[in-house]
Amino acid sequence: MKGVSYKRFGGSEVLEYGELPEPKLSQNAVIVRMMAAAINPADVALQAGFGENFMETWFPVVPGWDLAGIVERVGAGVVEFQPGDEVIAYTHQEILHSGTYAELVSVPVERLWRKPRNASWGEAAGLPLAGLTAYRAVVDTLRVSDADVVLILGASGAVGSLATQLAVGSGATVIGSASVSHQNYVTSIGALPIQYGDDVAEQVRKHAPAGVTAIVDCAGHGSLATAMAVAIPGTRVCSIADGGPGVTTVFARPDSRILARLVDLAESGSLRVTVAALFALADAAIAQDALKARSYGPGKIVLVPDVA
Repeated sequence: MKGVSYKRFGGSEVLEYGELPEPKLSQNAVIVRMMAAAINPADVALQAGFGENFMETWFPVVPGWDLAGIVERVGAGVVEFQPGDEVIAYTHQEILHSGTYAELVSVPVERLWRKPRNASWGEAAGLPLAGLTAYRAVVDTLRVSDADVVLILGASGAVGSLATQLAVGSGATVIGSASVSHQNYVTSIGALPIQYGDDVAEQVRKHAPAGVTAIVDCAGHGSLATAMAVAIPGTRVCSIADGGPGVTTVFARPDSRILARLVDLAESGSLRVTVAALFALADAAIAQDALKARSYGPGKIVLVPDVA
């Protein structure tokens, strides 16, 4: 099969496209033919070696954790899926070795769920990691409700945009920070837009003079410290980027319960993934460079087997 791998840590220059061994099929796994694989900042960071102190790495590594595709074969113990099923998966493993930048991917059955019927392959591939993170932040950690005023830092990003939609769907008043060029996008997903900058607190108070009851930091780079000026006693705070006293750090975690809920929300029209650009699998290095350079507007950068 064709796939992308790297044999040493580094940037996009270490990626190699070529023939790879087909994955093995264990009793409780499924072989999925990749129709789309979203690129995430975590792929780039781990590839650069930033996870070396807390994750084992077995070279060569096939990067990627987000997958949408078609079931080709199922293990002897799998009854939940059958060949031909359209599925999505968050394939994270504690050992960096097997990923989704490949034509065929072996996935433990508990990491899979059915693909949203109304989603394109690219949209479906962009849902698992970002959606799991956003759901754990907004629903499971902060328990946002219609009584809340929520500030989303980085509301136009992959996680931030889904967190915004989840908070809006809960009935909360949502304020979302983004760059100047992404203000209209933030409005389109239901939030009150504000711009990045040192005057974030002042901008927030124009919409919420009394402050906010919850903050979701999807931006990092110290933006949370500035935003804490609009917190009030009892404000709940979580971050996917920074930690600190009173801040709950949230990461994606494989959870079929949440994947099922995300699919339901996507099919109801309450949650949508924006795809910024599609790249052929062979052009994974170019796609990673585009992600780092932020060459495209809001949305996911997604790999597909080929671009027609």
